[in-house]
Amino acid sequence: MNKLTNRLNLLAILCFLIFGLYGCEQKKENKEVEKPEYFLLRPDVEKAYGYSHAVKIGNSIKISGAVSMDDQGNPTAVGDIEQQMKNCYADLEKILTHFGCTFDHVVKEDIFTTDMAQMLEKSGYRAEIYKNGFPTGSWLEVKGLALPGFMIEIELEVHKTE
Repeated sequence: MNKLTNRLNLLAILCFLIFGLYGCEQKKENKEVEKPEYFLLRPDVEKAYGYSHAVKIGNSIKISGAVSMDDQGNPTAVGDIEQQMKNCYADLEKILTHFGCTFDHVVKEDIFTTDMAQMLEKSGYRAEIYKNGFPTGSWLEVKGLALPGFMIEIELEVHKTE
């Protein structure tokens, strides 16, 4: 009787494995591969430095750090962290709009600054951007950013609901 029970158990395990693996293969075959969608805000600058300003895969959008620059990549509002912050958010809004999003879709915001004391003093402006709650994120003081004159850089992660 023990041999029969063992054989039945073995048969049950084999059936489970076969059908389980077959089910996994079916899911792989039916799943479409999502291709990334790239967005360049300033194509010449981004190609020169080798990055895309944003990449969307599925419902997730990663947005590279925005800095206060003109269309040629030169720093703007040098020495004025508040205006640089406003310029960053203006660029970020353009990117969000491209993807049909708003700041309400932002789930993570990381801010890099060369002067945390000034950043903290001017951070109240963010309440005008995030009217329905702040995202998660980190604020880091750094020695320098990509070019001298940049005082702040803001990067975002976005979740777009369908």
